[in-house]
Amino acid sequence: MWTRTTLHSSVIDEERLDRYARLVIEVGLNLLPGQDLLIDAHVEHAPLVRRIALAAYAAGAHHVDVRYADEHLILAQVALAPDEALDWTPPWLVQRIEDAARRQAARLTLHGPPDLDLLAGQDGTRVARARMTELQATTLQTVNARLTNWSIAAAPTEGWARAIFGPPALERLWEAIERAVRLDEPDPVAAWRRHMARLKERARLLNERRFHALRFHGPGTDLLVGLLPVARWLAADLRTIWGHPHVPNLPTEEVFTTPDPARTEGRARVTRPLALGATTVEGLELRFRDGRVTEARAAAGEDLVRELLASDPGAGRLGEVALVDGTSRVGQMNVTFRAALLDENAASHIALGQGLAFAVESDEAPVAATGINMSRLHLDLMIGSPEVEVDGLEAGGATVPVLRNDEWVLG
Repeated sequence: MWTRTTLHSSVIDEERLDRYARLVIEVGLNLLPGQDLLIDAHVEHAPLVRRIALAAYAAGAHHVDVRYADEHLILAQVALAPDEALDWTPPWLVQRIEDAARRQAARLTLHGPPDLDLLAGQDGTRVARARMTELQATTLQTVNARLTNWSIAAAPTEGWARAIFGPPALERLWEAIERAVRLDEPDPVAAWRRHMARLKERARLLNERRFHALRFHGPGTDLLVGLLPVARWLAADLRTIWGHPHVPNLPTEEVFTTPDPARTEGRARVTRPLALGATTVEGLELRFRDGRVTEARAAAGEDLVRELLASDPGAGRLGEVALVDGTSRVGQMNVTFRAALLDENAASHIALGQGLAFAVESDEAPVAATGINMSRLHLDLMIGSPEVEVDGLEAGGATVPVLRNDEWVLG
């Protein structure tokens, strides 16, 4: 029998929360008996966090540790904190991640903005700096070294639902997330196995071709992205350093690799709004030369983007390129979710900042020697649409179609 509870005047379907929690534990994290689980979430995610904790302990978890964030505290920090404290990381938060890596713990982040417009009107430079850069760097290092099984899962909130659909809309957002993560299937776990097999086949085809570069061409975009010979294409079906499989993104619709950070040329128009914390960047256009962003313009949020690009030497170069076609469940909904986890799985994208060491074939080589980009930033930018064509360029100069009219045509 379905049970229901009330939170902030909204009715929450606990049976739905339980099904989703099991999917996160069994598919996303593939949690092992005896593992510790670290969860990072907003206070608004508490009902889902509680069900995930129950599912984790039912699966044999040793301990579940939860760290809640509150975006109103970020607002207070941006408004009143001293400049030198904006990007400070409390040492215990870094130690928490390092300890999780040593103990081979699992890590889960719930991604669902409580209020997308909370920081509207604040100084964009201070908003961009109000992020724990040392914590982000440590987390990226742990991911690249494959030291934990981890996942990021979408978590609906009332504020997020209102921003997308208007009130009242929480149920509509929940239905969209259920569709995106295949929770609407009779057997979601089996549906995920079929889905990942299809994505891995696409990655195999790209790896067989060994393209020298990709070219994106469409309205406002003419971009050449050079590829690294030592990098391979992947689906989001990863393995830890000790061989344990996990799915890092719920949902996921992409195949991806880490590009050559010195060989990006041309211009790119970002096709979807970009949510950065509680600020939204609109109409972003970038120009690249010799691998680096040389110009960034936006209708809204331009100052924030410029601050991020200047945050470290690698922030203006690419660390990822990913392909998504029209079979994406996220894309088929034709909704701009204003959240990277969803929007990046609706369209092909590039990412500024840290490259993906786990996409490099030589796992024994030092990360700095593989040629991937190094940064404390990893920022996904959606540049795909049905009007944007993607070609693979072979070393000899031949052009091979990959995406046409939002359809995967590489065979």
